[in-house]
Amino acid sequence: MTESEEEFDVVVIGAGPAGYVAAIRCAQLGLSTACVDDWQDEQGNARLGGTCLNVGCIPSKALLESSEKFEECKHSVSEYGVLINEVSFDVATMQARKNNIVKELTSGIEQLFKANKITRITGRAFIQTANQLEISGSQDKQNIAAKHIIIATGSSPAAIESAVLTDNVIVDSSGALAFEEVPEKICVVGAGVIGLELGSVWRRLGSEVVVLEAQQEFLGIADQQIAREAQRQFKKQGLDIRLNARLISSELKNDKLEIHFKEAEKEQQLSADKMIVAVGRTPNIDKIWDPSLEILLDERGFINVNQQCETNVPGIYAIGDVVRGPMLAHKGSEEGMMVAGLIAGNHCALNYDLIPSVVYTDPEIAWVGKTEQQLKASGIRYNAGAFPFAASGRAKAMGKTSGQVKILADAESDRILGVHIIGPQASELIAQAVISMELSASSEDLAMMIFAHPSLSEAVHEAALAVSGSAIHAVSRKRKN
Repeated sequence: MTESEEEFDVVVIGAGPAGYVAAIRCAQLGLSTACVDDWQDEQGNARLGGTCLNVGCIPSKALLESSEKFEECKHSVSEYGVLINEVSFDVATMQARKNNIVKELTSGIEQLFKANKITRITGRAFIQTANQLEISGSQDKQNIAAKHIIIATGSSPAAIESAVLTDNVIVDSSGALAFEEVPEKICVVGAGVIGLELGSVWRRLGSEVVVLEAQQEFLGIADQQIAREAQRQFKKQGLDIRLNARLISSELKNDKLEIHFKEAEKEQQLSADKMIVAVGRTPNIDKIWDPSLEILLDERGFINVNQQCETNVPGIYAIGDVVRGPMLAHKGSEEGMMVAGLIAGNHCALNYDLIPSVVYTDPEIAWVGKTEQQLKASGIRYNAGAFPFAASGRAKAMGKTSGQVKILADAESDRILGVHIIGPQASELIAQAVISMELSASSEDLAMMIFAHPSLSEAVHEAALAVSGSAIHAVSRKRKN
């Protein structure tokens, strides 16, 4: 075994959206930077991008897009005067397209690393001291030194004892993105963002999909008016969503899964060809540092950090899925940029109250800020305004009229407190809300702005008008709470 030692201003552990963004920004700020990552694809090739680019955000959106195109061709394009006699799909081609997109994006990060002169190290990092790391992998172990260390090791799908992963039968989110044919029936455990998106992909392609959700409320993290509307839409599409349904056991018999669950305290049974376990994610922090460092964890098992993402050990930072807050790629990326700026001596901060969330189903669901239930629980008086996409000329032309934009504003100051959207391109429209709220805009400010016509954005404008009961293209009444 040979040992070599290099010294860097910053060593980033992990090359997912949090880690690779942190590394690039550190290098842009003139810091000598190394990024250590041990991600490998099925062929053993090292890949940058972490879960998000390789088996998460990007591949799932590619399959969502493919399945949505198929469903549109099969069910709705005739309304537009487009006549297709026969529609079919090829899963292998869909998977190949998905894989090509992943390869292009991960290769792009490699080029960015080279352009920014980031030292890329393939292997697993172990923090020995606040300034020393040991790297192990296919090559001989090596030691490197760092003035600052950023932990960005991401997360992995959570496991449950009642559904032990079985190759290509009981799978996690990664496995659900790799099916080579459409299962006849799928049981999805968990009606969160991941479960709904993956269930939607295979439902559109012909699978019968049953979703088991242990919670009594559907999408409890979202505004419940929006969640109820989403549940109606998904039911209409054919997703069989069972609430207050807790999985008891699953067993493979004669090439079929026998699934036992308790729904509203009544034991039930169903059979399925595949099961997708989507019950959340857990932080990847096992054997990352020497116990003598005594890096603190919070009560949920995440690395404990302050508002600047610094751990209790000076010089060691943690970002992304390993720390508090929503497990979202864009949240991790912004934390990476913030920490890089802080290390370089700049003043940087992140507004954790304005992190948008998106569910990429059809219709899309997006929100930022407070929900009605949160405002009521806090005793905050507010006014609410909503505008349906059914009254939007652009939405009608697109044939996407389900859903609404809903704005909540403080009853006294009129400052926007929350925006909730279900409908076409909600993932894009929510950015208007984030910008407005970041600039402390009132609903009146938004109502006075000029929006292009015809556009989906006009629904945001009309919802802002509706807060004061002044929507133009729909009957609105000012609602006070």
